[in-house]
Amino acid sequence: MSERVLAPRNRGFLFLDSHPTGCERQVADMWRACPDPASVPEGAGPVALIIGSSSGYGLAAALAGLGRAGIRGIMVSFEKAPTGRRTATAGWYRTAATARIARDAGRDLVFLNGDAFSDAMKDQVADLVERRFGGRLDHLIYSVAAPRRTDPDTGTTYASVLKPVGRANRTKTLLFDDQGVAEVREVETGPAEGDDVEQTVAVMGGADWERWIGRLAGRNLLGEGFTTAALSYIGSPLTAAIYRQGTIGAAKAHLEATARTLDERLGRTVGGRAVTSVNGAAVTQSSTAIPGIALYTGLLRGVLAEGMVPPVRQLAALWDQLTGTAPLSPDEEGRIRLDTWELTDEVQAAVAERWDAATTDTIDRLADLDWFRSEVRRLYGFSVPGVDYTAPVATDVPWPAP
Repeated sequence: MSERVLAPRNRGFLFLDSHPTGCERQVADMWRACPDPASVPEGAGPVALIIGSSSGYGLAAALAGLGRAGIRGIMVSFEKAPTGRRTATAGWYRTAATARIARDAGRDLVFLNGDAFSDAMKDQVADLVERRFGGRLDHLIYSVAAPRRTDPDTGTTYASVLKPVGRANRTKTLLFDDQGVAEVREVETGPAEGDDVEQTVAVMGGADWERWIGRLAGRNLLGEGFTTAALSYIGSPLTAAIYRQGTIGAAKAHLEATARTLDERLGRTVGGRAVTSVNGAAVTQSSTAIPGIALYTGLLRGVLAEGMVPPVRQLAALWDQLTGTAPLSPDEEGRIRLDTWELTDEVQAAVAERWDAATTDTIDRLADLDWFRSEVRRLYGFSVPGVDYTAPVATDVPWPAP
């Protein structure tokens, strides 16, 4: 097994390698942060499927599901194995760490690596539910962020884009140079053209979520009272032009419309529910790619400090609602709002004031840059407290055995 001393090498917010020990420690820290505390309920536990379980809110859903609901079941993600030149992706190492936690907790979780958009993956999951989990699925959480999707019916590959709709958008954004020095810069993003909106909706909207539900329902695998949630984000008025009012926002609107359709269908067929879960801001590999989001998140942390609610606590609240521990309470659009702590008038006014004042010269006192830099590095297993980054580490970590 190869061992290397790994140092962070990055191009902007994208890192070329990931640190296995740091990723493992990060997952362990999230597990310990699961509220009240992270203890597994007695009994067999509900059967859950989490699609997109290796990073961001999907990873939080897996860990919170283990800790709050004692789930067993199937986790699906798409990650790259280590090679002779590169480490595995961070999600590969996080999945291995999650598998160890599940095993130690006595929970039967199966981890599948592949294309969640494909019918082959859907059939593999359905076969596992039949053979290994008694032919009954209780919960499905959908948390997929991808640049492309191939439609299994037509073979057409769609590509998502991050663009405003109607006109160009000029916004402030936060950048770091190779030494980690912050710069606030204005960037302009041209408007969506041609079929940009339709392409983005085809990738990031509700079509694949609905296809998953239809495929599983077609094999009579949805248990009575089955619940499903697709994870979403609305965000601040400061980022609305590029996000909620942009191409991604159109996809999120489609996701919410899909939830309403599925909710009616599931209520009629299995007494079930479908919702979207609107989560609060966090530093994720997906969010750092969106112009303005990095600046907004750093300023939000500057305002709220420890008042920011971490993803694992948000997802613990979602699991409470999905399992009936707390009442399921969607808004009129069928959305579970886990972002209310972020979007109060007081918080948004404070962030907006800092946004207006943010320049390269002032950003150090307005945003929590140390926290933001560390959060970005932690996405790849670096800057995790307690890890000796001068020690060689084995990078050839196997994918969890089924």
